[in-house]
Amino acid sequence: MYVNISFDRTGRTVFKHRDTGMSGERTERSGSRAAGLRNRLESGIDRREFLRTAASGGFALGLASVLGVDDFLAADDDEVTVVTAVVRSDPDDPFSLEERTRDVPAGWYEAVETALEVNELLARYAFTGYFGSAVVPGSYESESAAVSIGVSTEGSSIPEMVREVADGISINAETIVDIDNLEEGPDSTRPRLASSVDGGTAPSGVACETPSSMATLAPALYHPDGERSFFATAEHAFEAVSDPVGQETLLPVEGAESIELGTVERAHPVEDVAAIEPTGPLQPASWIDAPTTRRVRGQLTRYGIADLIARDEELEKVGALTGHTTGRIQGLDAVTCFTDEFCRRGQLRWGGEMDLTDGDSGSVSYHSDPEGDDEDVLVAGFNNARTWWPGQSYVWGVSAYTLTEEYGYHF
Repeated sequence: MYVNISFDRTGRTVFKHRDTGMSGERTERSGSRAAGLRNRLESGIDRREFLRTAASGGFALGLASVLGVDDFLAADDDEVTVVTAVVRSDPDDPFSLEERTRDVPAGWYEAVETALEVNELLARYAFTGYFGSAVVPGSYESESAAVSIGVSTEGSSIPEMVREVADGISINAETIVDIDNLEEGPDSTRPRLASSVDGGTAPSGVACETPSSMATLAPALYHPDGERSFFATAEHAFEAVSDPVGQETLLPVEGAESIELGTVERAHPVEDVAAIEPTGPLQPASWIDAPTTRRVRGQLTRYGIADLIARDEELEKVGALTGHTTGRIQGLDAVTCFTDEFCRRGQLRWGGEMDLTDGDSGSVSYHSDPEGDDEDVLVAGFNNARTWWPGQSYVWGVSAYTLTEEYGYHF
């Protein structure tokens, strides 16, 4: 059963059951971080606490330090300034980062914030049968957002906390999601190999080899400590060992012998990311081997992805098996509890199940940079898996902003 809980600008909560179409609503003033922040400012919050609160809410800290509070919170009392991307002021310097901002409708922002809070509550108190959830912002015109909840009703019931959110709404808890019924993915094809390694760098979007598997090489992953750069791919590509640290990674090259990339220095199994220290003749690069070569200029934030959803924009990816595909974004800040005893948070859902197959893991999803050159793109997330259960169809993996928040990495 998949349940949608939606929030509009008035604070009205609208509940809709995806399977039956049942709907209902109740009126209640939704909790708002924006309103809460204003109230705390009026009550004498100090600057340090203000910045910390603003950061947790996704506000632009750069603007907060130079603009008055009223101007910062709302351009005309109906808008809020949010950070949508972190980009390089110098395309050749991955550490020349600066924030990019956008003014969004305050009602839309408040609806998204409410949905994020509900989603976090669900993840924090995950109940038996809870498979995951995701936030789905509505359009700017609707000033709404939704939380999509995946629930198996086998041996469980919807917890009281969900019933309280959907007060007075009948919830049909009979539908069972059978995630054990594995479906076939796309037909296997010949993997895309690097055609050349001119300039001493390795392109991304092509195959890389581990001692036990093959995956897709991601664009360079950077870390501010020592301004280091890493190769990166999916951690699960090292499935033959319990700890992939120290494992070697190779780059197959068309018509030539494979080239050493390096060894895994850091492994993050929950996020399914392996950071590989360069030890061979090649260095990581921020170029994606797409039909038209793309250059990574930065990455999208939580509200950058929310903005794309509000404007019905799509993401792209290049995998070693399925190549270049595009698809709509289906949810952000997603929680995925399908595959392990633990839940994966900060996930991004997009596209369809045919957009990813074995060997594509490690690719990134991205969107064209509207303010950059024609070749520039912004990374949204790191692709790790696809759905295989009936009724759902999307690619999922950790978002770029989660990797930054948790570990400091950026693309």
